[in-house]
Amino acid sequence: MHESFPAENNQQNTAISSLYPQIVGKSRILLDVFEIVKKVCNTNTTVLIQGESGTGKELIAQALHYGSERRNGPFVPVNCGAIPGELLESELFGHEKGAFTHAIRTRLGRFELADGGTVFLDEVAEMSPMLQVKLLRVLQEKQFERIGGTKTIISDFRVIAATNKDLGEEVNAGRFREDLYYRLTVIPINVPCLRDRISDIPLLVDYFIKKFNKSKKKSISGISQEALIHLERYPWPGNVRELENVLERMVLLSGKALLDSDDLPQRIFKSERRMRQTDKIPPEGFCLSEQVAEFEKRLIIQAMLQTNWVKNQAAKLLNVNRTTLLEKMKRYGIEKEE
Repeated sequence: MHESFPAENNQQNTAISSLYPQIVGKSRILLDVFEIVKKVCNTNTTVLIQGESGTGKELIAQALHYGSERRNGPFVPVNCGAIPGELLESELFGHEKGAFTHAIRTRLGRFELADGGTVFLDEVAEMSPMLQVKLLRVLQEKQFERIGGTKTIISDFRVIAATNKDLGEEVNAGRFREDLYYRLTVIPINVPCLRDRISDIPLLVDYFIKKFNKSKKKSISGISQEALIHLERYPWPGNVRELENVLERMVLLSGKALLDSDDLPQRIFKSERRMRQTDKIPPEGFCLSEQVAEFEKRLIIQAMLQTNWVKNQAAKLLNVNRTTLLEKMKRYGIEKEE
């Protein structure tokens, strides 16, 4: 018998909305983000999405686009940090034939291609000062010229930008234009890091197990409570993207029907040892109520394991009555698989 978190028991309410099935979770901090998304998605207002790498900023941008009246128009992403500065201008604005060496044909830019839809400028903080000036003009006038062209092009698009940097600090350091900063931050959305929504980890694990069962042709039934506790204790510097990669590795390499602690990468355990040695509040802080809830959940699971899942004994061990214990187990989804 194994104590486990079965994938099939958590199919309801894992996605924040049926319209956005890839945004998984129901923590208060994530629901607050989505409340903003619902309020502003059906407007043309510029939005700046901020958050650490791997938190799902592009998913939020897609939610804004596909939840709006522009949903039938194109969603055009541009990674400003992955395209060299000299090529990014052409990517954004397009160019005329003969505008520069190797410009053998006219090319439409992303702003032009996004007519009727949305341009998503990822890593906007990496944009050069020259392009920042041009972007400011585009945001103000919604018109531009292709490189080497003289014709003014008008395009109806919405701009959503994202960055993993603090744009306010970038402005203070002189690396980002203040006027562009205020133009982009009409509606700021801060996407929480995974360590601030630990209660969503079981739902995300369930989602990724299902996803990789399908793509890798596997039949993993779930994950043990012990392994799940280790995942919840890990700080996830790479956020949801890192969790996804860990689950892909576990599903792919495990030869068992139920994932357990033996399937976890060693860095998970090394991080736990470091955290025990330096148990401090991180500089960015955290959500106290969620941390307390997760600590309580872990104690209940440890008590159940220690008493071989005899609830009366576990209640005595925790110095609570049995009814309280049962209510908390139901709230946290703690159960034993026979």
